[in-house]
Amino acid sequence: MRSQKPGLYAACGLAMAIALAAGAPAGAQERSQQDGAFDAPDVPIPPAESAATSTPPAPQMPLAPPSDSDQIGFAADTLNYDSDAEIVTASGNVELARDGYQVFADQIEWNRNSGEVVATGSVRALSPNGDIAYGDRVTLSDSLREGAIENLLLVMKEGGRLAAVRGERLPSGVVQLQRAAYTPCAVVDSKGCPKDPTWQVNAVRVTYDPNKERVSYSGARIELFGLPLIPLPGLSHPLGDRTEGGLLVPNIGYTNNNGAELQLPYLIPLGPNRDIVITPYIFSEVLPMVSASYRELNELGAYQITGYGTYSRQTSITGAPVSQQQFRGYIDASGELRPDEYWTLRGSIRRVTDRTFLRRYDISRDDRLRSTIQAERIDSNSYFRLAGWAFQTLRVGADQGLVPLVLPEIDYRRKIADPLLGGQIMLQANSLAIGRTEGQDTQRAFAQARWDKRLVSDLGQLLTFTLLGRGDLYHSSENDLPRTLIYRGEPGFQSRFIATAAADASWPFVGQAFGGTQIITPRVELVATPAVDNSRIPNEDSRAVDLEDINLFSLNRFPGYDRYEDGYRVVYGIDYSLLTTNLSIHANIGQSYSFTEEPTAFPDGTGLSRQLSDIVGRTDIRYKNFVRLTHRYRLDKDGFKVRRNEIDALVGSEKTYAEIGYLRLNRDISTAVEDLRDREELRAGARVAFARYWSVFGSAIVDLTDAEEDPLADSDGFRPIRHRLGIAYDDECISLGLTWRRDYQKVGDAQRGNSFLFRLAFRNLGV
Repeated sequence: MRSQKPGLYAACGLAMAIALAAGAPAGAQERSQQDGAFDAPDVPIPPAESAATSTPPAPQMPLAPPSDSDQIGFAADTLNYDSDAEIVTASGNVELARDGYQVFADQIEWNRNSGEVVATGSVRALSPNGDIAYGDRVTLSDSLREGAIENLLLVMKEGGRLAAVRGERLPSGVVQLQRAAYTPCAVVDSKGCPKDPTWQVNAVRVTYDPNKERVSYSGARIELFGLPLIPLPGLSHPLGDRTEGGLLVPNIGYTNNNGAELQLPYLIPLGPNRDIVITPYIFSEVLPMVSASYRELNELGAYQITGYGTYSRQTSITGAPVSQQQFRGYIDASGELRPDEYWTLRGSIRRVTDRTFLRRYDISRDDRLRSTIQAERIDSNSYFRLAGWAFQTLRVGADQGLVPLVLPEIDYRRKIADPLLGGQIMLQANSLAIGRTEGQDTQRAFAQARWDKRLVSDLGQLLTFTLLGRGDLYHSSENDLPRTLIYRGEPGFQSRFIATAAADASWPFVGQAFGGTQIITPRVELVATPAVDNSRIPNEDSRAVDLEDINLFSLNRFPGYDRYEDGYRVVYGIDYSLLTTNLSIHANIGQSYSFTEEPTAFPDGTGLSRQLSDIVGRTDIRYKNFVRLTHRYRLDKDGFKVRRNEIDALVGSEKTYAEIGYLRLNRDISTAVEDLRDREELRAGARVAFARYWSVFGSAIVDLTDAEEDPLADSDGFRPIRHRLGIAYDDECISLGLTWRRDYQKVGDAQRGNSFLFRLAFRNLGV
């Protein structure tokens, strides 16, 4: 007795055919067949004496498409015609085609009187849009457009399968199924044998509209891993990548701040290039929150606007509660437009009503927000930028009045060839205005010219010669307000002139070693800059200075324009590379010596405040795609004490890996320099995959800073910041996971404590 429950796969052979979704039967070019075309009302009739007899096989010819929509193209091993009953019977690898519709079967009978076509035995029916229907017995009209199929399996072009006890295709192309099931999941394993899908939708009735690429259900429920879940009355969804409005994947979680949480995002398409997503957030312990996100892509570019809003009690960062509910919200907008091939316009807005809203509702952990506007033009020889920045601090204890507003910043550069000595000349003009409501205001303008010429000697040395000249003009006021004295400068107008000459030589030695190629490159640089008076100039952009491998050979080892390194120095180092089939190693180490004995503008502890600098280096190791290691370091010139130690390592594959990040800055910098405080931190994470689709993961951040690194630190040297643990399942048609996170820091009403997040996403179900 045949089971009446719809199945989503059959035997291994049929399952393989379904997985491949072949458009033509296997071996179609290896068999004999009779082919031709016949008009529906005027079928060529064999002689009377040959009625009901078998037509011998004819030489193999490909199935030719009918010349017009009223004709049927056919091919078969044998053809029988019963002139009395007006029945044409084609047997053996039969193919029929009409107006884009095709039917493949072991046997097909066509009743000329009724126009009914009955196909039996390994039936496949193909529609013009690419859908393939499999069944035991198919009854069609002679147009091949409409009919009924028993034990149907429909493989859709978008991916996904519909199985039913019985199916019917209407003249409009709509397919109606009885006692059906749908899944986008694979129903065969890697060997082509059947397997249960991860999830499927069972329904009393299913309607598939290929024109709208949409599936609708009546009496539906979802089965996950074979277990029935909640019923889904009125379920309807598009197929493939088609986007339509509707409920997106909900998120379920629990946080110590807000209790149980449910997110219900809903998509509203406004056109093929724009949409809006509205998301209610429902909490068990506080009032709901709502967010809306609008996106648009047009011929000029793209932009998005996202906003959040709610009413809740706010606890300030000092711990004082707010007595009543108040509006709290956040806006995040960004976009980029390109009116032509040279110009780009960018902008962003990030503003929040208070300093703890983003942490309280787990939107972001940023400690400052930046809003920007920028117009940029780039061609082959020039660059122009007009930009501005506004900042909002979210740090505990920070004064918003001391946060700068930068508007405008103008930068123009032009590259020209040197007609006299060869080489290249770069001209630059720059201006900047910085304002504060309760702090120092600064305006700056400078013009600069730089000449570079590169030569390669007969012995292979690379020589680079540089000349630089720059003139600066500054104006500042309220200079007594910055807390750090060395950042203040003198009020009013100040000017300076900078001139630098440099020569850089490197000599690579290349040879075979350790089964690969080895490159050893010594490098020496001489830099000469007459004395520059930095003390009169306010310092806005050159504060976070530190000697590293990336700035060791720079003409100016300050990070910005407001401070410039003077004096006469020699910089020396060596680069090493080893390249093999599976292994690559890149390393460098270097140091500098200043011939100037006078004090420099560098603060003590930066590695550059004495004649002989600290030693800096970096090592990068890559082994296949399995090991990645980067180590950066700085050693004190006296006693080689480690002043900077930074490690980033990752070991493993894409699915199973472990990574660690470690940073220790122990530079003994004065606490009066607020931007250069030392710290120590450990970051670790791992993911382990098992049972093909399952994985467990975790990560942690720990503050290891103690009084040795930072005398102002309030920790004993081990203070967890945050950790998370979770388990996830991901295959080709579903993603689910459970994550536990714990925060150890309390900031205002963003409480320390546990959070749980559960996520379940059905791929190809929904929008």
